[in-house]
Amino acid sequence: MSIGFFVTGTDTGVGKTLVACALLEALRAAGRRAVGMKPVAAGSERGRWADVDALSQASGVRAPPRAVNPYAFEPAIAPHLAARKAGIAIDLANIVAAFRELGALADVVVVEGAGGLLVPLGERETMADLARALQVPAVLVVGMRLGCLNHALLTRAALAACGVPCAGWVANCCAPEMEELAGNVGTLAERLDCPLLGEIPYRPGLAPRDAARFLDLRKLPGRHG
Repeated sequence: MSIGFFVTGTDTGVGKTLVACALLEALRAAGRRAVGMKPVAAGSERGRWADVDALSQASGVRAPPRAVNPYAFEPAIAPHLAARKAGIAIDLANIVAAFRELGALADVVVVEGAGGLLVPLGERETMADLARALQVPAVLVVGMRLGCLNHALLTRAALAACGVPCAGWVANCCAPEMEELAGNVGTLAERLDCPLLGEIPYRPGLAPRDAARFLDLRKLPGRHG
């Protein structure tokens, strides 16, 4: 039976795609058949969605594009607003069906969310509802910059309140310099109540395969390392 992970973040632009792709690369290096999924993508460039393309390139399994990315919207706006503008509704059942289709092709499905955990998908549903519907644990990407302590602890509390288990967190250094970086990482390691899977240094243009070297799959639930 395949398993999955839901990659969420403390905000938009904190490195969810990099971490999701790094997870895929690390899983492939460990001999697992891994495939990426982007249920909802918003913001295209010339008809292409960069995060969807990145996940597909990092995947070790060829999968139907409609299953990898069930919903894609042109404007780079919140998913529920993009869906409303397109005149459609995002159906969680459709995403779950696509996830199961991918699960039949791979050992592990790495699902990347859009924005933060509580970003709306419709009138009532949020990304947290999607994670819960998929029945997979979350991997929390923390963008290490000023304000990250509050954002990370709030997101971790929201995961617990929504009943979504957290498999671990990744410290992604998305700013060139952060005062007391080690102190902030240490504070979160003490308070997040889930394993630190790795700390990715600030390196512009860092390839997912190189970022994968900073992740420790042995800390994930199940046997991956």
